[in-house]
Amino acid sequence: MKVIVDSFKPTSRDDEVKEVQSSGFFVGGEKYVTLKSDDSRLYGKKGKEGIVIVKTKKALLIAHYPETVQPGAATNTVETLGDYLSGLGY
Repeated sequence: MKVIVDSFKPTSRDDEVKEVQSSGFFVGGEKYVTLKSDDSRLYGKKGKEGIVIVKTKKALLIAHYPETVQPGAATNTVETLGDYLSGLGY
């Protein structure tokens, strides 16, 4: 979980690679390869399934999607929920 939390912290240099980008991350004992990471979102993949993590002001939304769900649909759902919660101050 520390690697995930640290991925949302700013780096000292713009060109510095974060650990999550070079090593991936674990959720539920499973390793995911980082597809994309920014200040409030983290996307990972393991085979045909994946993880979408969205940081709000007070929470981390961590959503797993199986191979039967399209990554874009999962991403849209979690990001929409994150935007909604952020709008409420969470």
